[in-house]
Amino acid sequence: MSKYNIGGSQGRYQPSSNDSVLENKLGITDPADRDEVELVLLEKLYEDVLLNHLPDGMITVAQIKQWHHRWLGNLYAWAGDERSVNMSKGEFQFAASAQIPQLLSKFEQEYLGHYSPCTSFSSEQLAEAIAVVHVEFVLIHPFQDGNGRISRLLADVMALQAGFPPLDYSCWDENKSAYFAAIGQGVEMNYEPMQQWVDQALVES
Repeated sequence: MSKYNIGGSQGRYQPSSNDSVLENKLGITDPADRDEVELVLLEKLYEDVLLNHLPDGMITVAQIKQWHHRWLGNLYAWAGDERSVNMSKGEFQFAASAQIPQLLSKFEQEYLGHYSPCTSFSSEQLAEAIAVVHVEFVLIHPFQDGNGRISRLLADVMALQAGFPPLDYSCWDENKSAYFAAIGQGVEMNYEPMQQWVDQALVES
C-alpha cells in the first residue's frame, strides 16, 4: 500500500499491482521494479541539473515543476503537474489540493525569491535558507509523489549555488521521526529544528 492516503484519478493503481504501484506508462506492477526505475531516472536528473544546468539566479516554481517532469515524465502521466488529490501521512494533513496554486505562488515570492540564489551565503545563512525552503515545500507537497526527493534536489541546488557540496542526508534517513517532527514545527513557522538537521547534513557532506 502507499505510504500516503490518496484518492482521485492521480491515485489510481496499476492493475495487478495489489494497490502497491501507481498507474504508470510502463505497466510496472512490482514496487521493487518501480523503485529501481525511479532511482535510475533520478540519478540522470541530478547529473543534468547539478553538473550541466545549475540555476545561477533565483530558483522558480516553473523550474521545480520541470525537474519533476523530466524525472518522472516517462513513468507517470501527471509528472510535473500540481496534485489534484488531497494527501496525508498518518494523522498529518498536507496542504489541500485546491490551495496549491496560491501556496506555490506565495512560496515563489516569499521564500524562493527571498532565499535564492544562495550566492555568497555563509554556512549559517545557507542552513537557514535551506531549512525554511525545505519545510515550506514539504508542507505544500505540490506533487502526487516524489516531493521528498525533489525537495532534496532543491536543497542541493541551493548548496551548490553557495559553493558548498550536496548535503549528506544519511542523518535524516536514520532519524526519520525527528526529521518529520522538525517539518511539523514549520507549521508554526519554527524552523530552528529543521535548521539543526540541515546544519548536520552540511557538516557531514
